[in-house]
Amino acid sequence: MTKRSIGPGDVISPDQFGRERQARRADLLPKKRLRRVDVGPYCTFYFECFETMLFQIQEMLFIERGGDAQLADELAAYNPLVPQGDELVATIMFEIDDPRRRAAVLARLGGVEECFFVQVGDEKVRGLPEGDVERTRDDGKASSVQFVHFRFTPAQIGRFRDPQTQILAGVDHETYAHMAILSPAARAELAADFA
Repeated sequence: MTKRSIGPGDVISPDQFGRERQARRADLLPKKRLRRVDVGPYCTFYFECFETMLFQIQEMLFIERGGDAQLADELAAYNPLVPQGDELVATIMFEIDDPRRRAAVLARLGGVEECFFVQVGDEKVRGLPEGDVERTRDDGKASSVQFVHFRFTPAQIGRFRDPQTQILAGVDHETYAHMAILSPAARAELAADFA
């Protein structure tokens, strides 16, 4: 069964991580590729798991060298993004290289944090934004990074696991409406997040 939270005992020292960093990144890359879903021209869903969040914590500790105080902060920040058995969790990013275009697109995406979904057959599982901060500013501009939980019923999990059921990831905002079909390999990878 997949671990549901990262503890201090899961984390290695920054020095050891530095020695193993390239190999660990290479080992994680196939999993991360399966967990990446491009939705339209700018939006990417990065479905998180124990391993991706552990690597992110290790990276932060390696780069910032903040010791035990930082470890507590990183665990508090990243553990909420580890799926808890009845959900998928995604970091969703709007990735636009040109700063002017990025600002223009994000200015039209206010409220997008309420518009993410995973569709299981003909049923949409709506995303719930992580409640840590507002993701749309007062001026209506959306954040380029969103953290979203998709909570599933047992019946939806059963249909998700059924290879005959089509699974989509999507956004249905009035100015950005796109969907992408998950590949069989991506579905199998994400199904491991369920208990």
